[in-house]
Amino acid sequence: MSAADQASAYAKGGAAAISVLTEPVHFGGSLGDLQQVRAAVGDEGRGLPVLRKDFHVDPVQLVEAKGAGASAALLIVRALGPDALPRMMDSARSIGLEVLVEVRDEEELRWALDAGAAIVGINNRNLETLIIDPETSARLLALVPAAVIAVAESGVGGRADVVRVAKAGADAVLVGSTLSAADDPTAAVRQLVGVPRTRTPNRAGPA
Repeated sequence: MSAADQASAYAKGGAAAISVLTEPVHFGGSLGDLQQVRAAVGDEGRGLPVLRKDFHVDPVQLVEAKGAGASAALLIVRALGPDALPRMMDSARSIGLEVLVEVRDEEELRWALDAGAAIVGINNRNLETLIIDPETSARLLALVPAAVIAVAESGVGGRADVVRVAKAGADAVLVGSTLSAADDPTAAVRQLVGVPRTRTPNRAGPA
């Protein structure tokens, strides 16, 4: 199934946004995939946001993302560090591109919040070992201010996982392999959507 067909299937299932891997070496993605996805969800009138998921380390990549139709780009704090992260965020803002700032521990979350991140993704996957630890999101969600959108990433295999992270304070989930491997991606998305956000004392700050 092409990237555009997959995106259309996810949209029909009720996805709120589409994430597109464009990294070519390890994941076989391309900017062409992003362009096709943008055209597919746009042509169907859904107007879904499209995230470029890649290792962004240079502002020119953000310009490329915007030019290919991305609404937002992934910024991985571990890859950028506390100095480059604010510069990349400023570059994105200057061209009207949203950013999903991905963190994996307390220090990275602090860097993201200090840089003014409005959307924070908490990745349960250790990018060095590829081991998934669901406790990562459970621990870090409690530290994300209520005014910041919190996205749980990796390790979501079914509706029970979505309910679990929602109860911990997640506003959204980013799901990859579970959906890409599904025989019926539309039905797979429908199994995951519709879980209500749960604003609990676990989230820092006022609701």
